[in-house]
Amino acid sequence: MKLLTKVSVLALLAILSISCSTDSINDKATEMELSLVTPETKTIEIEILEQINNHRLSIGLSPLESMEIIKSVAFSHTDYMIDTGEVSHYNFFTRSNYLKENAGAKEVSENVAYGYTKASSVVRAWLRSEGHKATIEGDYTNCDISAEQNEKGKWYYTNIFIKK
Repeated sequence: MKLLTKVSVLALLAILSISCSTDSINDKATEMELSLVTPETKTIEIEILEQINNHRLSIGLSPLESMEIIKSVAFSHTDYMIDTGEVSHYNFFTRSNYLKENAGAKEVSENVAYGYTKASSVVRAWLRSEGHKATIEGDYTNCDISAEQNEKGKWYYTNIFIKK
């Protein structure tokens, strides 16, 4: 019985450590200020984008182009998650509207994650989740990612996708 309990707890933690969001989610959050800082691109971010595009190409989809404005918006949310210590889609509606108004997005979606130490592990986790996989394989034209570490070295990720 102890093994079953441990497996159940691990499965719950795995589900809670990754999440995705789309425009259809009703976000009642109040306005937030977006940090328009664009940090230098990290190797892990390049690897994640390459793996996402390689997956898309392997199933006959077009690769997604990166955009600095998407990276800036993703960074603002990753920074927020680190500050709060929670993985969430809080204020997704605000990020979505900002990208619609300033990047020409018609649709916006995002995947978030926490704790993965390698690009391959976070992308693999997203592809094993029906909702995250649907986002990665969705009808989008651009995406970018922010991967940041908190003071304890734990990674937080925000991957935003848009369709222009």
